[in-house]
Amino acid sequence: MKKLDNFSNCLNVLKNADFKLADNNEIYRTGVIGQFNLTFELAWKALQEVLKLHGAEEASTGSPREILQLGYRLGFVDDSAVWLLMLKKRNTSVHVYNEDEVDEMILLIRDSFIPAFIVLENTLRKKLSEAESDWT
Repeated sequence: MKKLDNFSNCLNVLKNADFKLADNNEIYRTGVIGQFNLTFELAWKALQEVLKLHGAEEASTGSPREILQLGYRLGFVDDSAVWLLMLKKRNTSVHVYNEDEVDEMILLIRDSFIPAFIVLENTLRKKLSEAESDWT
């Protein structure tokens, strides 16, 4: 599935970020945050597609928040607090100007958001496989 593959590729770039380099390099820090934003966007869209494959009609339309909440209700997303924080941080990341907020964002990406993305990627691969086996 193209959307899931795009999400996985984007996540791999983010997982390989050099967070030590991000400590002292402003342009690299900006790049990590930008890559997080792109990964988040692809994550909820991949979730939406896999939910639709599983017959969740409510997934046909909806905001990222609605898709994430649906994914949580149906057991595709396991930590709603992290995902809602991720959504909030994605929405505000373009307005992060001071160094403390950037530091916080980088730490959240490294310590909370990347692990949540990895769990979602594994879940979506499993759910996609289940949906495909139902076809055969």
